[in-house]
Amino acid sequence: MNAFGGRLEPERRPAVLAVDLMRAYFDADSPLCLPSDGCLYSAGRVIAAARAVQVPVLHTRVAYGPGGIDGGLFVRKVTALRQLFDGGGAMGELMPQVAPTAEELVLVKQYASAFFGTSLASTLRAGGIDTVVMVGVSTSGCVRASAVDAIQHGFVPLVVRDAVGDRAAEPHEANLSDLQAKYAEVVSEAAALAYLAEVSGD
Repeated sequence: MNAFGGRLEPERRPAVLAVDLMRAYFDADSPLCLPSDGCLYSAGRVIAAARAVQVPVLHTRVAYGPGGIDGGLFVRKVTALRQLFDGGGAMGELMPQVAPTAEELVLVKQYASAFFGTSLASTLRAGGIDTVVMVGVSTSGCVRASAVDAIQHGFVPLVVRDAVGDRAAEPHEANLSDLQAKYAEVVSEAAALAYLAEVSGD
């Protein structure tokens, strides 16, 4: 018997969650810069597809108060966070390829999960959302933490493989494998686009 053989079926009221698609992950001058920006363009296509069928899109970004005062132990462990996001700053700006519209919510967070210390869960519940289509960075950090919290809050997490990225292939693949085994459904961009098109007829 396979202990990790279960499957979560996506439901009919999704939202797209774009996690931390900030300049810090795509600017060569940043210590957090990813080796490839392919996930950014994939995320942009997923977001565009959601908008085309009126599926809600929500965004997160990271910002800290002066000196990282609200970053707790996290900014002590990952010192680049305070360096890049103290007071907001240019590195915390969302990339133009996935820039939110005036109607889309942008949640500011200080820790890994998009749910921790934010109104995300209550906002999704108030909107009748049951499935969260996840794009963003990084796979092993904020995407993983958000997917784990999504299932713990009762939302089906769909992590779009092509639309998430990490600092190296090894943590990216290892975390996608573990998310699929225990916490989420990991799907291709094509599958995510097909799902969004399908639910648009409801």
